[in-house]
Amino acid sequence: VILLCFRRCLLMALTLCLFWNMFGLSAAMDSKPNILLFLADDLGIGDIGCYGNKTIRTPNIDRLAREGVKLTQHIATAPLCTPSRAAFLTGRYPIRSGMASSNRYRALQWNAGSGGLPANETTFARLLQQQGYTTGLIGKWHQGVNCESFNDHCHHPLNHGFDYFYGMPFTLLNNCQENKPPELDVALQAKLWLYSQIIILAVLTLAAGKLIGLIPIRWKIIACFTFVGSLFFISWYSSYGFVRYWNCILMRNHDVTEQPMRLEKIASLMLKEAVSFIKRNKHGPFLLLVSFLHVHTPLFTTAKFLGKSHHGLYGDNVEEMDWMVGKILDSLDKQGLQNHTFTYFASDHGGHLEAQDGSAQLGGWNGIYKGGKGMGGWEGGIRVPGVFRWPGVLPAGTVIDEPTSLMDIYPTVVHLAGGILPQDRVIDGRNLVPLLQGRAQKSEHEFLFHYCGSYLHAVRWHQKDSGAIWKAHYVTPVFHPPGAGACYGKGICPCFGEGVTHHDPPLLFDLSRDPSEGKPLSPDTEPLFDTVIRKIGRAIEEHRRTLTPVPEQLSVYNVVWKPWLQPCCGTFPFCWCDKEGDST
Repeated sequence: VILLCFRRCLLMALTLCLFWNMFGLSAAMDSKPNILLFLADDLGIGDIGCYGNKTIRTPNIDRLAREGVKLTQHIATAPLCTPSRAAFLTGRYPIRSGMASSNRYRALQWNAGSGGLPANETTFARLLQQQGYTTGLIGKWHQGVNCESFNDHCHHPLNHGFDYFYGMPFTLLNNCQENKPPELDVALQAKLWLYSQIIILAVLTLAAGKLIGLIPIRWKIIACFTFVGSLFFISWYSSYGFVRYWNCILMRNHDVTEQPMRLEKIASLMLKEAVSFIKRNKHGPFLLLVSFLHVHTPLFTTAKFLGKSHHGLYGDNVEEMDWMVGKILDSLDKQGLQNHTFTYFASDHGGHLEAQDGSAQLGGWNGIYKGGKGMGGWEGGIRVPGVFRWPGVLPAGTVIDEPTSLMDIYPTVVHLAGGILPQDRVIDGRNLVPLLQGRAQKSEHEFLFHYCGSYLHAVRWHQKDSGAIWKAHYVTPVFHPPGAGACYGKGICPCFGEGVTHHDPPLLFDLSRDPSEGKPLSPDTEPLFDTVIRKIGRAIEEHRRTLTPVPEQLSVYNVVWKPWLQPCCGTFPFCWCDKEGDST
């Protein structure tokens, strides 16, 4: 009798515990959590400890992985910042929003360009705003600013659902630091300077010939040549001599606060703003996107971290970013928000292999994966870190080896906020909550399409019944020098033209057996080769039927510098200010 009573009591206790756990989980899920998103710039998957790096110290990002869920097949939608971030914000392939380029300008080039994230695209910030969230963006934007005038701010973060913005509307460049070689469109600058010299020499020759009577030419013609030469010279000088003033600026909401920005205090300013946002909105719910300027060149690092890592300036910059992550997480703890905050860390794409200064590597390490930033479908440019933490809701120390996408953040955070996805457009992302919690074992993605600009380079097929991850490359970049694994002679690999190779039949890999994409399969080595290629081919046809024509935001006209669109804290062209002062 005693044993029977003991068993009944034990069963009742287990039932109550199970009910309590389910109720507690349900209660946590029913409430609206704060959402904290960290997005690094150009960080390689092999650069942080929880993904295998043994020499760069990243204890705070590693802590997120220990206390939460780590994804091993987290895929960026594009291997370059502007299109990748557009997809992240909208949950859609960038080709759907016009943020995929058919020319060599695959990212926005100027604050004073007219291209950017279209106003009719609905970001997750907009949907969370509608659910009562206070939304903030600290750091890099790189989705455009203006359309028709210098202050219409049609592409600005505040026009895309963010209540507060502090950071760079553009991106860091070598041009932002005075002692660094120029990075922005070096080839175009060289051409403009060459044409300027040729025309100036021609004008001087014609004028001298006219004066001494050797060349019978009218002064009006010489004046026309002089005018054209002046235009080339002004274009060269404005694009080369004033990049720091045009692009390297800080904004708070709609106001330019620093032009040009002072890199030596940027980390402390960003950190102060993020911590302040959390403190102001501790009663929540809030969405905070911390979009790091780290670890993009010129890798400006504060003195506290210089020379501290084993990987030179790049390693120092990674360790400074990790320290900033830790300080922001500490602010959550201080406000008692850790258990009520859904936290995410990722990179916008893979490391930049071609970023070098002599023998010093200034770009990231992509681990065992081939390729890097800008390289179409090669895994090193698109496989990125993906770490989630929500104590008490997501199981700690979990590793998930299923294909996921940066686009998945969109439906995931909208679900957590209690929102509804737009019904008038295709949303390519998938809600990750069931996968993260362990209630689902397989990713909802069957196919993922890997674009280089507007050109489809590769397709991934997740064959769920067998566990295989097939990947077919239809186009790959031509590495320079041959076999080097990157385009060192060009700075970044092209998407089309003579700089790529077309494959028919496509190169086929099974990433579940060959994640480094080192041994392409053939009909002789893989019995399913033809079946897989046909299946992927049909998926491409179906995918293309879902695409509709949209204006190309990265057309040459849209990316070119337009003086009338230039953000300016002064009277153009006298644009300079430092409203931050000593606020750090």
